[in-house]
Amino acid sequence: MTTTVHIRAPHTRPDPQPARTGLSGTAGLVLLASIVVTFLSASSAPTPLYAIYQAEWGFTPITTTFVFGIYALAVLVALLTLGTVSDHLGRRPVLLTALAGQAVAMIVFATASGVSELLVARVVQGLATGAALGALGAGMIDISRERGTLANAVAPGIGTGLGALVSGVVVQYLPAPEHLIYLALLGVFGLQAVGVLLLHETVSRKPGALATLVPDIKLPRATRGPVLVAAPVLIAVWSLAGFYASLGPALTRRLTGSQSVVLGGLGLFLLAGVAASATYVLRNTAPRVVMFIGIASLLAGVGLNLIAIGASSTILFFSGTAIAGFGFGAGFQGGIRTVVPLAAAHERSGVLSLLFVISYIGLGAPAVAAGYLVVHDGGLIHTAREYGIFVMVLAVLALTGLVRRSVRTGQPV
Repeated sequence: MTTTVHIRAPHTRPDPQPARTGLSGTAGLVLLASIVVTFLSASSAPTPLYAIYQAEWGFTPITTTFVFGIYALAVLVALLTLGTVSDHLGRRPVLLTALAGQAVAMIVFATASGVSELLVARVVQGLATGAALGALGAGMIDISRERGTLANAVAPGIGTGLGALVSGVVVQYLPAPEHLIYLALLGVFGLQAVGVLLLHETVSRKPGALATLVPDIKLPRATRGPVLVAAPVLIAVWSLAGFYASLGPALTRRLTGSQSVVLGGLGLFLLAGVAASATYVLRNTAPRVVMFIGIASLLAGVGLNLIAIGASSTILFFSGTAIAGFGFGAGFQGGIRTVVPLAAAHERSGVLSLLFVISYIGLGAPAVAAGYLVVHDGGLIHTAREYGIFVMVLAVLALTGLVRRSVRTGQPV
């Protein structure tokens, strides 16, 4: 799962704007939002297929989580180095290149015969996604600051959730599942490329593209305390997403006793879909309140999941997943909104870069560690319990820091 907040603040309405006609306004906004949805859908599409790959190729859960983790690393590298290159080259060239990269990744997925091809596809996919998200986010705000900001917040969760669910349906009910979902996405990317060719360009070319390839990570004094408060909840929510995207289907099958691939993808669908709704519902709520809501929901949801694992209760597990999903959306939004406004305009890009580093470490590293523990330390159920406790400890650390900061600043808790 990925969120389209920019690494560096985009230039506002560069002058002069290119004089060309094409898709703009609502049509352009819908096109860009649809690309976010399909890119993030593609990122979660392999999730229901991991069990099939594992059975056919004989690899362990460590490999499953590594395949997932390398995608997170590739997205992070691309976000840090390519996040604002579209401010200099234009939105359309960057998006067309990213769509071509996604097309290559889909072809590699569809023809994969082993783990090495999966790794190649995930790296290419991650680089394409990370490169595109900056251009997509900036492009939507170019069209409409208010509607673009809302689309930036909601579209990633919708895409991540839909990808897992639709892929599960394809795998469960349609022929050639290891090929069909990727070929269908390939066709969608082709249609979207045609749309991008017709898109109105909002940025004039300017020098300096090479300079943007150097990550700009800074931590101003005013943000240091808030970052220490936000970091545990950012790691907690993204590590939860990483677990659901890598080992979630296996855990669901164990709890339900069903081999249904649709059920396997339902956990990630709930987590990401509810996270998107939380982002929308809480968009006008004070950041500190959003943080409290996110932490409380995360504790309640993961706690309920631990009970569900002990009782082997499917209903409790999916209920806990939905509550934790609300915590995911609120926790991430609250963390970003707690920190970023405290930085000066010229410092915000570096602060966002650091928050992305924290988030993507949380997305990838704990999931890979969980894959190791599944094999070498007690199996899936034991690891799921340990993982849940780890997430809850991080949430409690965030809550402690938030309460202390509220008391220190004289704000009501």
